[in-house]
Amino acid sequence: MYEHLLLQEEGGIALLSINNPKSLNALNSATLQELNDCLKSLQVRKDIRVVIVTGAGPKAFVAGADISEMVNATPAEGRAMALLADEAFSRLEKMPQVTIAAVNGYALGGGCELAMACDIRIAAESAVFGQPECGLGILPGFGGTQRLARLVGKGRAKELIFTCDRIDAQEAYRIGLANKVVAKDALLDECRAMAGRILSKGSYAISLAKASIESGMDTDLASGLGLEATNFGLSFATHDKKEGMTAFLEKRPADLTDF
Repeated sequence: MYEHLLLQEEGGIALLSINNPKSLNALNSATLQELNDCLKSLQVRKDIRVVIVTGAGPKAFVAGADISEMVNATPAEGRAMALLADEAFSRLEKMPQVTIAAVNGYALGGGCELAMACDIRIAAESAVFGQPECGLGILPGFGGTQRLARLVGKGRAKELIFTCDRIDAQEAYRIGLANKVVAKDALLDECRAMAGRILSKGSYAISLAKASIESGMDTDLASGLGLEATNFGLSFATHDKKEGMTAFLEKRPADLTDF
């Protein structure tokens, strides 16, 4: 179905792999368009509740954007590529499903930016993160100047972007770029286990919580609290609210089905 992606589905989980292993899964315009199209189809599906994003092959999550495509690109073409990436990554960030980056190797440039657009990042011990763009005479253009600072703070983001330093998985965890570090051979199992815990909760409630967090980060506290109160109220209209609270009072497992 896709030339540059692999998509597997099982039990409410979609495993989406960037599949350009010969170029360490580098992101070109065709791959970004396929990613956007794939996410567009997944975001409206009620049977898919968690999306795990990873890279095909043993070495890389995504080693960056495709330099061979960009080297002779005009300013207009460069901007168009950035806007395409922004559309795909913003879709990943805002889709109602929970998204988990399984960072199995190099996550550099556009790869780091792709991981940051996911809700949660679980890294293999062998993972390497970095934003090397300034060493190529450009700046991060797929969200790096915006999402990195929001995740790790402005000072650390500036240091990583200005120096182009690479950091290992443990340092990424220490500064808040990775949520968890696991052995490489346990990476997908850990992602699936976390997905399973998420699937056992109220998916519609989680989607409202995700929307509240994402919107609240881009506004003032009072506006964010107002949005939270509105979404809190919306959750009271659901089957899951009644079932979850009744099950709690009756001391039994809840059967949460809304999405």
